[in-house]
Amino acid sequence: MTHFDAATAAVEAALAAGARYADARVMHRRYESMSARNGEVEALDQDEDAGIGVRALVGSGWGFYAVPDLSDAAARGAGTAAATIAAASAQVPGPGIDLVPAAARTGSWASRCEIDPLSVSLSDKGDLLVSATAAMRDHGADHAEGLYQIWDTRKWFVSSEGHRIDQHIRESGGGISATAIGDGETQRRSYPSYRGDYGTRGWELVAGLDLVAHAPRIADEARALLTAPRCPTGTTTVIIGGEQLALQIHESVGHAIELDRILGWEAAFAGTSWLDIAKLGSLRYGSELMNITIDPTIPGALGSFGYDDEGTPAAPRDAVRDGIWVGVLAGRDSAAGAGLDYGGSVRADGWARIPMVRMTNVGLRPGPHSLDEMIAATDDGIYMDLNRSWSIDDKRLNFQFGCEIGWEVKGGKLGRMLRNPTYTGIGPQFWQSMDMLSAEIRPWGTPNCGKGQPGQVGHTGHPAAPARFTNVRVGVRG
Repeated sequence: MTHFDAATAAVEAALAAGARYADARVMHRRYESMSARNGEVEALDQDEDAGIGVRALVGSGWGFYAVPDLSDAAARGAGTAAATIAAASAQVPGPGIDLVPAAARTGSWASRCEIDPLSVSLSDKGDLLVSATAAMRDHGADHAEGLYQIWDTRKWFVSSEGHRIDQHIRESGGGISATAIGDGETQRRSYPSYRGDYGTRGWELVAGLDLVAHAPRIADEARALLTAPRCPTGTTTVIIGGEQLALQIHESVGHAIELDRILGWEAAFAGTSWLDIAKLGSLRYGSELMNITIDPTIPGALGSFGYDDEGTPAAPRDAVRDGIWVGVLAGRDSAAGAGLDYGGSVRADGWARIPMVRMTNVGLRPGPHSLDEMIAATDDGIYMDLNRSWSIDDKRLNFQFGCEIGWEVKGGKLGRMLRNPTYTGIGPQFWQSMDMLSAEIRPWGTPNCGKGQPGQVGHTGHPAAPARFTNVRVGVRG
């Protein structure tokens, strides 16, 4: 029995049990990660699973059922169970559910991969992490850590509307960090990001990070931060590096434009949203430099795919255009409920989880400036980069972020290193203060976005580059 046969059997059974719509996803996933500490491999995790998840719609109720068994009997049983659960859900009064119309699709898609990450020997991978962490120790790090992660996912999707799609998505990434301990003070520096960088690419992504070459620098900086002056308190101009701005986008834009949150359908993990769907197309989100796209077609970015988990083909869409909010992350049901005509942003964390609205690649289009130009144009300010901490309210509105490192900017030049830099703000006010944006866009990968109950972990991408913001409150302790 093929994977498509199992998915087809599940859909047929759901329809026979009374569903007006059904889809099924067969998935086979392999995962590998390794971590090293202080010049020694500390842990190796390898996992593999396969199963089928079935969605069914009866009246106004969704049902979902999943099993780790691809036999015909198990697949049909899952389809029947999904329809039964949907029928029970439909007994609870609620608004009707429609789906944005979708043409039947047949297709295949695979992410770009030059070096199969699972084919690289464990000894070579371990040597990389051991060498990088040993180099950090040699340069004064009290604790030196390194990590890589690999995901290899195959999907087979069938719907009652005629979809028949298979995909092969390979993702990899990693990073290193150095911690220095002083008298009542601990500082950490990371590369290339506080959790590493990730994409829908092969081992070439990890190799290209050149972790060993960057190890001495981040260890030196972690130790230097122990005695650096503390970030001052006040209101000033802030230049934010691309890695930190990627998280800013994730938290204050990406989650806020998820349509299920806007409609009040979803509140777990990150709350709802301050946005009102009635203001789509008119609300000013940021300055005219703020152009945010939803684009799962970016080659190699972590939120890229060929089709989402409803079979909708990947396509770019504007979320913010010239500072005006114009688009959302949506699924076929939430879009229909809001009177929109597009979905395309629905994914699930594996075969055992129901698909839900998730970020794809949500990020900035390039601006007209460079980082050097921003620094040269700033008489008095602070340059901050690499996230250390974050906090945002359940409307995705008020936020506070801490960064690993900062530098004074005086008279158009970088000055002293600053420790424990923080900044705080209110989403639309903050984005409206953006007056310079770099052209040096990079699609940072976030492999640990949490949402839903039961919890799901999403993989998202955030194209970002350094940007300058005026009148930002900094140095807040709390």
